[in-house]
Amino acid sequence: MLRDVMKIDLRSARRPVAELPAQLRVVGVVSGRLTDAGEALDAALGGVLKAAVKRSKFRGQEGEHLLLWHGEGYLLLLGLGGRRGVNPDRVRRAAARVAREAIRLGVREVAVENFWADRLGRETASYALAEGLHLGSYRFVKYRSDAKVPRVRYWIARGRGRAVAEATALAGATLYARDLVNEPPNRMTPERLAEEARALAETHGFEVEVLGPEQIEALGMGAFLAVARGSANPPRLIHLVYRPAKSRRRVALVGKGLCFDTGGYSLKPTEGMQHMKADMAGAAAVLGVFRALAELQPAVEVHGVIAAAENKISGTAYVVDEVVRAMNGKTIEVKNTDAEGRLTLADALVYAGRQAPDAVVSIATLTGSAVVALGRKIAALFATDPRLGEALARAADREGEKVWPMPLEESYRKLLKSEVADIANVGTRQGGAIQAALFLTEFVREPYAHLDIAGPAFQPEEWEEGPAGATGFGVRTLARWLAE
Repeated sequence: MLRDVMKIDLRSARRPVAELPAQLRVVGVVSGRLTDAGEALDAALGGVLKAAVKRSKFRGQEGEHLLLWHGEGYLLLLGLGGRRGVNPDRVRRAAARVAREAIRLGVREVAVENFWADRLGRETASYALAEGLHLGSYRFVKYRSDAKVPRVRYWIARGRGRAVAEATALAGATLYARDLVNEPPNRMTPERLAEEARALAETHGFEVEVLGPEQIEALGMGAFLAVARGSANPPRLIHLVYRPAKSRRRVALVGKGLCFDTGGYSLKPTEGMQHMKADMAGAAAVLGVFRALAELQPAVEVHGVIAAAENKISGTAYVVDEVVRAMNGKTIEVKNTDAEGRLTLADALVYAGRQAPDAVVSIATLTGSAVVALGRKIAALFATDPRLGEALARAADREGEKVWPMPLEESYRKLLKSEVADIANVGTRQGGAIQAALFLTEFVREPYAHLDIAGPAFQPEEWEEGPAGATGFGVRTLARWLAE
């Protein structure tokens, strides 16, 4: 089973930064003044920090830092910005900056102030700080022959052990999802994704079933099979189950599992095909959630369903104008083979509904329209049930994963009308994300929410919480929702 490549040892300590020996000690600067932890460290060091701040005119704006060498170690003054608008997300970003600097310096032991604990409380601050340190430490260097991966130990001064442990579980699950997505497409095939599900099940005691093409066909999943037809790598339907001894309710998570998407005969241009290994980020998020469930153990029965396939071109690939039949009997006219994810999800949603869940949530890199509307940092959230949508939005806010509620505008459903089938797989370009979500509602009867993560699933450049590449978006939101 894949594991996050960058390893860190994260511990909470009762002592302040000034009393913790480390190669790198980190304290904050707020509006040009040292924090209380910084004042204590400065007193222990004979005033070198205040002198450096005064000499350099360092104001401590968010995103700035001042690095010093003293004795046998480094001192990092981290700009925390002003006191207005303090929230856990600011702590996460600050912690990720600490991790990046620690990696750059090549240190092995770091002591960090528990940023903003005076404003947020030690528990909340410790949680956000631990998450940020994990997320910021991530590097995917598996295929780099020149890569060096040091093991770094972080001490969170005056941290809360329980909060650190919970944050470590969710961050670790997020990094696992990042690893899955960052794997090259010649390695991460549908069968390899199924192997990861089997490994998770064996390690953590989940139930798992993996179905091949013949079994998928026997279920009547014509939409899913149409997409998979053009690839030499056969599809897999993956069904994971977390079943606690006592459960209050049953939910299903459905993740889009396109291990690579060429667009099919509606071929993407070269630049549009780049990073299409990330088209299974929804599936990776579902597997990441299951990894977190093993640690969190909520009293909720969870079914994870993934239709894993590749959308490629060959003599057997599906083409425009085909009519395919989904598992619920609904016929679909294919107007664009690059709108393949919704076809695989259609059958996966019907299958998930057969598990009698109280609610269904799908997560997918589904539409470029969502990226146009919300950019690369925010996911589109659609919900047929307002309470379900609000609960997911609260969980996302708690975890610092940005989502934005979008309308399921019923008048747009007519744009998916087909003259030859029950429904078409695409409508117009305008409002494309809404039309895609409306399409999915045709295949689910339960209270339903859909997260379109096409924007935030993969970052082409370094960002606040990690390097360029997969982000693991959605793991923490869904895990938090299930836990609460």
